[in-house]
Amino acid sequence: MTPLSARSRRAVAIPAGMALAAALAVLPGSASAAPADGGAETTARTAAEGESLSYVVNVRPGKGTSAKVGKAIARAGGTVVQAYDKIGVIVVHASDPGFAERIRGVKGVQSAGATRTAPLPSAATTDVGAPQELTPSQMKAAEAKAEEDEDPLQPLQWDLPAIKADRAHEVSLGSDKVTVAVIDTGVDDTHPDLAPNFDREASVNCVAGKPDTSDGAWRPGEGESPHGTHVAGEIAAAKNGVGVTGVAPGVKVSGIKVSTVDGWFYTEAVVCGFMWAAEHGVEVTNNSYYVDPWMFNCTDDPDQKALVEALTRATRYAERKGAVNVAAAGNSNFDLASDSIIDNSSPNDSTPVERDIDPSVCPDIPTQLPGVVTVSSTGAKGLKSSFSNYGKGVIDIAAPGGDSTAYQPPEAPATSGLILGPLPGNRYGYMAGTSMASPHVAGVAALIKSTHPWAPPAVVKALLKAQADRKSCDDPYDINGDGEADAVCEGGRYGNGFYGAGLTDALDAVKR
Repeated sequence: MTPLSARSRRAVAIPAGMALAAALAVLPGSASAAPADGGAETTARTAAEGESLSYVVNVRPGKGTSAKVGKAIARAGGTVVQAYDKIGVIVVHASDPGFAERIRGVKGVQSAGATRTAPLPSAATTDVGAPQELTPSQMKAAEAKAEEDEDPLQPLQWDLPAIKADRAHEVSLGSDKVTVAVIDTGVDDTHPDLAPNFDREASVNCVAGKPDTSDGAWRPGEGESPHGTHVAGEIAAAKNGVGVTGVAPGVKVSGIKVSTVDGWFYTEAVVCGFMWAAEHGVEVTNNSYYVDPWMFNCTDDPDQKALVEALTRATRYAERKGAVNVAAAGNSNFDLASDSIIDNSSPNDSTPVERDIDPSVCPDIPTQLPGVVTVSSTGAKGLKSSFSNYGKGVIDIAAPGGDSTAYQPPEAPATSGLILGPLPGNRYGYMAGTSMASPHVAGVAALIKSTHPWAPPAVVKALLKAQADRKSCDDPYDINGDGEADAVCEGGRYGNGFYGAGLTDALDAVKR
């Protein structure tokens, strides 16, 4: 699995070393959490005899080249699942162990690689952890403290005033002509906090690498991760007298499901997700995950190079079609600007192998792809979250993603240092991770787009940074108080490794 929750920039277990998804406490009638970042061996294994793997084959864009290469794919024993002619990416299933090497030698093929190391279908299992439910008395206490114009659980949402979203809502809730696509584990559009703002036309299931438009296909199934539903609520939970309030409660949100039942985010699904968003007029995409099975994809490896190429094409196409792509930085407390990171979690769908990688050669995708807005996480005290990845020149902006309550306790009436949001089945719960920071920025980007409807992605991204509240480095950064630095921040007030341009600002988004 690789959503940021446990892997989806996934949620993380708090407090210790928060790596991917969020520690989750669920309000009455809740579920559990899931997805943020992971890694693997240097070369994807080939299919064993009789096993089928999924591949991406990258060619020159256009139907002509795809058609010619499609014939070669068939001769090589492959089956075309979907051809994205506009970007020249073909999704293929093949059981021949030598398929990738053979197809790379075909005229017109620019790169090709296996998207996984486990055979189809994956045999992994999802570990979402046991939820901690809030008691009825805690819910009643929150509701009693809600102001007349607040949703019942808003007093527990310390993250909204942290980015001035509560004040922004007095000016604008955002436009219903703006849609944020949640590329994630699926969204429960029947939740009362999401139903009023849900965009069904822009929703789809992309798990197989091709669009499944059957009704409700975008929803998480029984026992699947609630991660995407939580993320969607952080962005656009309606201000309707129910539950929580989103950063942009007047905009639309769609669900693009790209995570398998077992929680894996594979390249073919994510490519499909970006292409669907691009072709359906989505203004912002939120990406709180890393693409499995490699936490970092090394471009000097032929398989991983193909994955980077396919996803680069997809994200660039989405931006050309008008979408701002926002992504979580990851939950491993890695310095993404360093030239050496030990990744011992990849490939996470088979047997991990320790790798010493250079992120400039082995990017974390999609967060380190060109043009993507990379978001780090802060806690209730405004400091970098203990788990958040960082890196000067890598982090673009910061936003609340929560942290251990012991490290960064919130001010009353909030009681948890995590982020509160909706969960499938009309429930609410807490999660933490850069998975939760990214949707705050996606929500602010939607507010900017609402204020400036004709602004192209480049302008929206520039405004995100220009309007951010500047934050200087924390020196020393000793989040657990043991007398030793837990990370080193480089850079100045106008751009540093912890916070990038600063903390995202919802109020400026609706006023400037």
